[in-house]
Amino acid sequence: MFDGFELKRMAGDGAEINLRVGGPEGAGVPAVLMIHGYPQTHIIWRHLAPKLAKTHRVVCPDLRGYGDSSCPPTDDRHTPYSKRAMARDLVKVMADLGHETFAVVSHDRGARVGHRMAMDFPDAVTRLCSLDVVPTGSVWQRANKNWAMGSFHWLFLAQPHPRPETLIGHDPDFWLTWLLESWSADMSAFADGALEEYKRAHRNPDVIHANCEDYRAGATIDDELDRADLDAGNKMRCPVLALWGGARKAGGPKTDGKVSALDVWGEWTDAAKGGPLPCGHFLAEEAPDAVWAELAPFLGVGA
Repeated sequence: MFDGFELKRMAGDGAEINLRVGGPEGAGVPAVLMIHGYPQTHIIWRHLAPKLAKTHRVVCPDLRGYGDSSCPPTDDRHTPYSKRAMARDLVKVMADLGHETFAVVSHDRGARVGHRMAMDFPDAVTRLCSLDVVPTGSVWQRANKNWAMGSFHWLFLAQPHPRPETLIGHDPDFWLTWLLESWSADMSAFADGALEEYKRAHRNPDVIHANCEDYRAGATIDDELDRADLDAGNKMRCPVLALWGGARKAGGPKTDGKVSALDVWGEWTDAAKGGPLPCGHFLAEEAPDAVWAELAPFLGVGA
């Protein structure tokens, strides 16, 4: 799926990170970090990463606790699975690869990591593309019944250990397939071997636990960090491209009928643009050409 990419394992900031890296090297070559979401791995970038690698140095990691990256021990505050901790992993990886500055293309939980990265490391992140989310604190701030019905997993996965782990572990393939079917508009997007790869990674009990810790952090420390930034009026300095699935069956970044994802991102940056695409939640897999049409000019490809 990633012809010409090198598979590597590197030390993050407390976790071992599995990743693929490809594209031209050398001074002046721009770098792009591509961050996947739940319940997937870096495989989501199989259509877009090779295109970007023609002009950019492209890094596609598995987040800590996902795919083939390590699952570090947690604590009572879920700090090791905060988006701040995940961001620190990837900033270190990028620096060790020689990239002090880079653009971020991110989906789902990965876009929450990208948002926190842009807040915590403003000198590193030059641009942020967010696929199908708004920042965590903004979600909790607007949570309502309609959102909860489509995003029930936020509440379920954040329940105390080992309750969700036990239920998911009974049949992880069923759980993962249910989520993909619920959020996508076209399951054929995963028929190229991606579904089996996601199932393989998700069968690991340590990954299931780490994924739950990700959501527990989202309901606690991540929300607290975001709320503190909102209260202080802190904003990102980098431009943001926010795209979302207009044909998604359930859930999604809109939390009510009045405020769009772009409106919410406007609370976090004065340089947000974007809109819906004709697909479900998994934009990079369901509609890679439509994403590319928006992403390429945003990153300056062909400029």
